[in-house]
Amino acid sequence: MTSETEKVPADADAAVADADMKKRVLFICIHNSARSQMAEALLNSMASEYFHSESAGIEPGVLNPFAVKAMAAAGIDISQNSTNAVMDYLKEGRTYDYVIAVCDKEAADKCPVFPGSGEKIHWMFPDPSSFKGTDDEKLAFTMEIRDQIKQRIAEWLKSFKFHF
Repeated sequence: MTSETEKVPADADAAVADADMKKRVLFICIHNSARSQMAEALLNSMASEYFHSESAGIEPGVLNPFAVKAMAAAGIDISQNSTNAVMDYLKEGRTYDYVIAVCDKEAADKCPVFPGSGEKIHWMFPDPSSFKGTDDEKLAFTMEIRDQIKQRIAEWLKSFKFHF
């Protein structure tokens, strides 16, 4: 028979082993203000038992308020997220199984690349910061991009035999 104190390390070891088994995904774009933030949150909400995702940009900007509202409308709070730099992650020695760029066609030449052995994927989505119109129109367009990202993640997950 084991005591409670003996169970704690075993449970902690199991939690570490479980985290190590998750595939690590990095979503990247130029400013890490909208698309990559939404993709990170969506994958984490859709398949956190299999994946751990993060996001970063080459020139971290300010979190896009329309992305925050679009995600809140989907029941996901990203309002406290920070924007992160790809170079910081590289300097920290982080590694990823998948690096997914979510830059649009116009920014593809500036879209960051994360070195390493992880599989590189590029999904093109329009940049919400480039949207024109009223606040309601900008929000509606950002919500469309959110939904496109969610659909693309769901399709990608199916390649792993996960159905969402």
